[in-house]
Amino acid sequence: MPSQQKVAAVCRSSVQGAGGDINTTGCVMASRLIDSQTRAHLSLRRIVHTWWPLTASWMMMTIEGPLIVAMVARLPASAINLAALGGIVRALTFAIESPILMLLSASAALSKDWDAYRRLRTYTVWGILILTAVHAIIAFTPVYYLVTRGLIGAPAEIIEPGRIGMMITVPYLAAVAYRRFNQGVLIRFGHSRAVAAGTGLRLVTVLAIMAGGLLLHSASGVIVAALTMTVGVTVEASYIERRVRPVLRTQVKGAAVLAPDLTVQRFLKFYIPLAMTSVAMYLMQPVVSAALSRMPDALISLAVWPPVMGIAMLLASGGMAMVEVVVTLLDQPRTFASLRRFTVLLMGVTALLAVALAATPLGAFWFGRVSALREPILDVARHAFWVALLYPIALVIQGLYQGVLTHAHHTRRITEAVFLNLLVSLTILSLGVVSGRLTGIYVGVGATVVATVVQGIWLRLRSRPVLRRETSTLSPPLLDEQA
Repeated sequence: MPSQQKVAAVCRSSVQGAGGDINTTGCVMASRLIDSQTRAHLSLRRIVHTWWPLTASWMMMTIEGPLIVAMVARLPASAINLAALGGIVRALTFAIESPILMLLSASAALSKDWDAYRRLRTYTVWGILILTAVHAIIAFTPVYYLVTRGLIGAPAEIIEPGRIGMMITVPYLAAVAYRRFNQGVLIRFGHSRAVAAGTGLRLVTVLAIMAGGLLLHSASGVIVAALTMTVGVTVEASYIERRVRPVLRTQVKGAAVLAPDLTVQRFLKFYIPLAMTSVAMYLMQPVVSAALSRMPDALISLAVWPPVMGIAMLLASGGMAMVEVVVTLLDQPRTFASLRRFTVLLMGVTALLAVALAATPLGAFWFGRVSALREPILDVARHAFWVALLYPIALVIQGLYQGVLTHAHHTRRITEAVFLNLLVSLTILSLGVVSGRLTGIYVGVGATVVATVVQGIWLRLRSRPVLRRETSTLSPPLLDEQA
């Protein structure tokens, strides 16, 4: 390797006197310098190689939301159906599935050998059974009305459309859970491109169902949207399950045991704090719906929420992919500096795209032509997106430091950050409800942005002890890198 030749040349030039003794200090320093340079170059290349398929997957997943919004907006009773979709179906479905959303990070971090994989699969199946039962109880029993009328306080006209959507999405959770579990295995063993391919297949399925719904003209928007969500993710989960089979046979079964047995106690200690983060974040969806329902222009706010937050999430795709990238690549020593540089670059690109969407005709094109929003909803959406500008940038920061803490198994610190997020969000939303002066969508988006920024700052602060240990670790010898 060229780096070895450089080290040898430096060592030869350090020979002292006629005795030919080697200047050991000079050799070691040169070796570490060249090793760190080589490792940084390799790390950057490895980051991009791991990151881009995951980002492509996140982009295709997040663009699904704006596409569904655009489809619903073109069908009859668009405002009511958009409000039912955003304020009930997606809010409740995502809240119920939230405990299993961190299976992707958990599987990427823990599925290092066959025994760990089997145990994690068992825990996944139990989670699917319990949470699917919860979803079915809400959708098919009078509990639904207690939640939507009593807790959320949703407008009366969206209650029944929302219930039909909830019934259709009962299988959604199982497909999401099993897909994310197997995606984590693929990422852990270097097959992140398969993750992107699966999401691409899902997007094609989604577009086909949406096209069918638009051809019917008179179809209920919330029904077509719920079918699109459920069938699309089921197709993706089936594809990922097929792609993971050879990886299990050829790589996972033969992997050396690198960690203690993944007992229930160890798994829960690692996963419960992670699960609490997603539970807390997605429980905020019905909370936001409840707050918007109690502020001025409730129906407009509930209708605008999905397109505004959908495009903000799309812009944040690269940042959301950083969690799994960091979890996977921090196994190699001395890689955080490259990860941080890459994150700064990603923040800059994300900021430019967000400003371009807000300040140029691109925003009017997206919300007016693509999302098919009409006045007065269109004007409200464009103004609300200005409030959301910092949201995708803050998620990039979160991805870096949440990945650091997940890799170090300090998941309780992530939970701290999320509950701080909740405290800030609830405070701002409560002030908006009490004042009753501002249109709800501006308060809701503003609360989300401020809380997300605070969460990112807290994650950075709580990552410092971990990063001090990581950066103080000496680079291994060059021969170790070859091995």
